[in-house]
Amino acid sequence: MTYDSDATPTSSSFVSWRELDGVRTRRVIAFLIDFTIISILVSIAAIVIFFFGIITFGLGFALYAIFIPATALVYNALTLGGTAAATWGMQLTGLRLIRKDGSAPDLMYGGLHAFLYYLSVAILTPFVALFSFINQEKRLLHDMILGGVVVRANPVD
Repeated sequence: MTYDSDATPTSSSFVSWRELDGVRTRRVIAFLIDFTIISILVSIAAIVIFFFGIITFGLGFALYAIFIPATALVYNALTLGGTAAATWGMQLTGLRLIRKDGSAPDLMYGGLHAFLYYLSVAILTPFVALFSFINQEKRLLHDMILGGVVVRANPVD
């Protein structure tokens, strides 16, 4: 992504206002969709771990200690680092993640993005959303740290 001439003259942003229009609301909706999807995946994993625990005479039950964060991280890493550069919730709400250096997010970037998101939520809740109000690109703390921005996949004309 390169600098867009539609950006406001006082902005240092490389994305246009069209790409950022409605992003904050769409991110909240995308989060709720992704939370539902991750909850379903966690439920399936819990059943698989239960049977694995029985087969391994109880040793497999130790996976219960890590399977919720692991499921969320893997989901986010695979979807954000995939070709769509968006989780399924982001895709349904018309969003995608771009990096400020112009490169596409990869698997490692997607995983790190998710890790920093969950870390910031754990530390700053409920104040994590306030970061989107203090910058023109509506970025959250983990977006700022990693140099990414969430934009509309199909900006309004």
